[in-house]
Amino acid sequence: MADKYNVELLAITIDNQRALPKVPGIVESKGWDYTIFAGNEEEMRNAFNFQTIPQTLVADKHGNIIFEHNGYVAGDEEELEKAVAKASGK
Repeated sequence: MADKYNVELLAITIDNQRALPKVPGIVESKGWDYTIFAGNEEEMRNAFNFQTIPQTLVADKHGNIIFEHNGYVAGDEEELEKAVAKASGK
């Protein structure tokens, strides 16, 4: 999706210190090709005011959040792709 829409994809994991070492292996096994940061769960929840994970945000090139979604059910990726297309101007 990043290449198709000329966007940068980022992820932030809120795994605790015990689970954090497992993240690189999961990322590699899934073939995720984007930057993944680690954040403090409490700080992230306060900053973005979410209750459910995953929390998905799409920002435009000016840093304005134009799409927000929480949780996941099959098919959500279609809605996400529409938001990414909009953010990229395509």
